[in-house]
Amino acid sequence: MAILRFKALELVDQRKPLIIEGNGERRSDTFGKNVFNLEAMRATMPGEYFKKLQAAIKQSSPVEHSVADAVASAMKTWAMAKGATHYTHWFQPLTGATAEKHDSFFDLNSDGRPIENFKGSALVQQEPDASSFPNGGIRNTFEARGYTAWDPTSPAFIIETAGAKTLCIPTIFVAYTGEALDYKAPLLKSLAALERAAVDVCHYFDKDVNRVHTTLGIEQEYFLVDKALYAARPDLVMTGRTLFGHAPAKGQQLEDHYFGSIPARVHAFMLDFEEESTKLGIPLRTRHNEVAPHQFECAPTFEDANLAVDHNQLLMDIMERTADRHNFRALLHEKPFAGVNGSGKHNNWAMSTDTGVNLLAPGRRPKENLQFLAFFISTIKAVHTYGDLLRSSIASASNDHRLGANEAPPAIMSVFVGSMLDSVLDELERTAKLPLDKGDNIYLKLGIDKIPAILLDNTDRNRTSPFAFTGNKFELRAVGSSANCSSAMTTLNAIVAEQLIDFKTSVDRLIEQGKKKEVAIVEVLREYVISSKNIRFEGNGYSDEWKEEAAKRGLANVPTTPQALDALVTEEALSLFERHHIFSHVELHARHEILLEEYIKKIQIESRVMGDLAINHIIPTAVAYQTKLINNVRGLRELGLDDADSQVTVDTIKTISRHITIIKTTVDEMVNARKVANKIDDTRERALAYCDNVRAHFDTIRRSADKLELLVADEDWPLVKYRELLFRH
Repeated sequence: MAILRFKALELVDQRKPLIIEGNGERRSDTFGKNVFNLEAMRATMPGEYFKKLQAAIKQSSPVEHSVADAVASAMKTWAMAKGATHYTHWFQPLTGATAEKHDSFFDLNSDGRPIENFKGSALVQQEPDASSFPNGGIRNTFEARGYTAWDPTSPAFIIETAGAKTLCIPTIFVAYTGEALDYKAPLLKSLAALERAAVDVCHYFDKDVNRVHTTLGIEQEYFLVDKALYAARPDLVMTGRTLFGHAPAKGQQLEDHYFGSIPARVHAFMLDFEEESTKLGIPLRTRHNEVAPHQFECAPTFEDANLAVDHNQLLMDIMERTADRHNFRALLHEKPFAGVNGSGKHNNWAMSTDTGVNLLAPGRRPKENLQFLAFFISTIKAVHTYGDLLRSSIASASNDHRLGANEAPPAIMSVFVGSMLDSVLDELERTAKLPLDKGDNIYLKLGIDKIPAILLDNTDRNRTSPFAFTGNKFELRAVGSSANCSSAMTTLNAIVAEQLIDFKTSVDRLIEQGKKKEVAIVEVLREYVISSKNIRFEGNGYSDEWKEEAAKRGLANVPTTPQALDALVTEEALSLFERHHIFSHVELHARHEILLEEYIKKIQIESRVMGDLAINHIIPTAVAYQTKLINNVRGLRELGLDDADSQVTVDTIKTISRHITIIKTTVDEMVNARKVANKIDDTRERALAYCDNVRAHFDTIRRSADKLELLVADEDWPLVKYRELLFRH
């Protein structure tokens, strides 16, 4: 292993940036060139069918068979003109990754002659084998049938891998019995639910609103390490994170990497993957160094939420494939290195109408600000009511390592709104006894007229808040860097839809009692402000004081995934999701089971890898070095030197022995705990056993192994060290 480590370091020193030859085209000219977008459709489809397709998408109605045939014909012509030979239904199963099964356009007609064929039926629906995808008990292993169904709201695109081009068609994935087996289907349902609820509330202010779109901008953080160094770390290869590694003398404490000059090899990688992303219509605008050494971030402009999620899933795939070309590995794990920042996705979420209004942006007139407050306060109230459900939506074994440390938000759900809006809400609360029925001066009385039209520069950012308002949107910062954002967005859409329906019901009731509309709206909002005040927090979410304060406020602090996932299957959650036709009881219980199984498997794999490295690499290395020291002491004594001359070495030998004993004993305890956990039939109880009894040994094993790294001679240590992983490029 030590030899492998030094060979890897030699390779790194020989690396040169891969020169990306530009063709002189502007990014705007190549944007979406490999996407079957509106321009491509208009150019290849008969006008009649193009209009029918757009109408079906706009009205969320089924696509007629004749239209599907026209789309398929045009799509095939377009894709083959670009060199595509195969097509696939591209979907997002509950593995968290994407999936695809390629079929050739090539076929034989009835008389055996070769043709290129792609019909509307193949576009609309396919039948991949569903038996090996997670289903949470919905299907038996022998029941393999599942269906992918075309999502016309997300355009098809062409992926090029090793010179082969494939047409990818975004789809949902459902079981033969109709249950969703993917992330996209529930997301689409939640978007529809939120739109219905938001349109109804908009009609208080503007009867011309017919559609409300949920917009999303997903910032993506990631690490890059050299491919050779990655290959020399079995823990990185097998688990995505380093299970051992002593902190280097210099980490991120100087914060000199943040927004610093981008290293040449990394810059070449960024140019390459941005060009690939541009061709696929992913609107990347920002790139920069993040705080931790060799950590980076990219960010796109806002898009419709469904498309934004598809693009983020695609972006991660492009990033990993492009990194390989540049002799890097892109690490998307939430915490690949201890002691420095983890990585997340910051989900910037908002709602906008088909009349061009961002519902989370204040307007220039008091009436517009009242509409803004209706959506703003309802969202805060939703997070207050369903904070445990939102926490469950971002829960995973890998995200548990990140939440609450090094700039990641804590596991406590809270909302940051900024000092200006905090004072507006406080003023709204204080006016509880003011008579508002006289109406015309209601805005002045409430201070609503004081809200500036543009809050971007008046609202500070709070990097410790899991859910922060940033001027014209909310930023959910707690989503993990490897996660599919659909899970969190489905939950957020659902709880806000529920709250908006409750808001409208309450306002209508007051109007029926004779209250003026504006007065009724304000009274309900004031009630929400008062009842949800505990969720608002403007301070440091990392502090121990906040944990104590949050407990006093009755806010839950659930740091580990098995407990966090309990919120998914409460009666309240089951009722909420079923009421909005997002999940049935069966689907929600299945997802709970799948997520628990995933947690168990990840901790199980980490435990096995940790045991293997400790017993087969670290302990033998320490014993071999200890033998060298013993021979040194023996030699000193043979020379007639007294014990005082060798005492330092003897003390080192004893220290090494102590850490070897701790590691061996604790690994044995961990293995036994794993065996006990594996005998537990109930999935939740088994997950808790892995969390409380297996994972509990990790820190003890690591602590002693990392101490040995400092004691054993550098030339003998088998694992690539943190200073090499984080600073050699």
